[in-house]
Amino acid sequence: MQTGSAKLPSQFYDVIVVGAGPAGNYAAGELASLGHKVAVLEQKETPDIGICCTGIISPECFDSFGVTPEVILTRANSAKFFSPSGKSFRLKTEKVQAYVVDSAYFNLAIAARAKAQGATYFLSSRVSDVAIKKDEVQIEALCLRQKELFKTRAVILATGFKPELTQSLGMGKIKHFLIGAQAVVKTKSIDEIEVYFSQEVAPGFFAWLVPISADKALAGVISPYHAGLYLKKFLASSFCQGKVVGDEAEIRQKVIPLGTLPRTYGDRVLVIGDAAGQVKPTTGGGIYFGHLGAKIATEVLGDALNTDDLTAARLSCYQRQWRTKIGREIRLGYWVRQAYARLNDRQVERIFNFLDSGGVTKALLNSPNFFFDWHSRLILAGLKYSLVHPLRKIWYLLSREAGS
Repeated sequence: MQTGSAKLPSQFYDVIVVGAGPAGNYAAGELASLGHKVAVLEQKETPDIGICCTGIISPECFDSFGVTPEVILTRANSAKFFSPSGKSFRLKTEKVQAYVVDSAYFNLAIAARAKAQGATYFLSSRVSDVAIKKDEVQIEALCLRQKELFKTRAVILATGFKPELTQSLGMGKIKHFLIGAQAVVKTKSIDEIEVYFSQEVAPGFFAWLVPISADKALAGVISPYHAGLYLKKFLASSFCQGKVVGDEAEIRQKVIPLGTLPRTYGDRVLVIGDAAGQVKPTTGGGIYFGHLGAKIATEVLGDALNTDDLTAARLSCYQRQWRTKIGREIRLGYWVRQAYARLNDRQVERIFNFLDSGGVTKALLNSPNFFFDWHSRLILAGLKYSLVHPLRKIWYLLSREAGS
């Protein structure tokens, strides 16, 4: 992969992708494979540096990226969920529900595939300005401490949660966000994904231990604030006693958007991935939704390039399509997260007691609506189930207790 150089940006591109995350890399590769001249501008030295992602994705999502299975660390068909008091229940299926991938190598593999398809990469290239002109887009970037000007017919912003560029282009900003913190830890007796619900160690969200080998796991917390401090609190809590035996790496943190960007298209520009808010509010995961957004973006932009119509009116169908695909999922997930965030540990414990004693988890696990990537289907199935089963109590709890 190339780094910035005074001579390199003199070329005129069909598309420049800003950001070399999974969504940006995938979009770059797909557009390059269609014969378009594509460049990727990435501020990091390599796409695998400083990634903060648990890397849990469904087999279907993994397969659609077209990378080799060597990046898969473990396969999961079960998980344990812990209440504030330590009460737990386990969900298990016969079929593998998720892969845990090495996020750094996974992203690097997608970038390598994009390069093989014809995309050019400019690393250590930090974009400072995007200017939409009548016949082109001009992008200013600091490449290896030297200012460069790139020109392109269209641009895709895949920058993650960095609102400066979208605001400067009149697309607004995502107002709410969470912070994710994660570290690699040494463990014993951890052989499946464990999720912990406690407002003491993960206010408004949850904490996790995800095994990545026989004696290592990813420990993480998502919280609206001070996620790094809460991760340390989680690791020192009774939840981790006898399980976590030592830290191995530094704590990495990431901003997670909560809600969607008001406008994800404009003249000669599309926004995808975390930058667009294509993230699951229930888990903070962005790989799958970002991938769906990237797929739709490449289809819309590919057609627009071929007809040389890159107006906002032409590109507006991108936003309609991706919101039709995942908009309801995001809205319903946002409601569930907001309701949960208002509960205290006593109320969370009551919900766990009900789930543990009512046979609800087994019923929903066996439901045809159980899909790893589509949480709203399970939520709506739960609502429907509650009409004929005591599960209505849990929704009563969520609605009543959240308002108290």
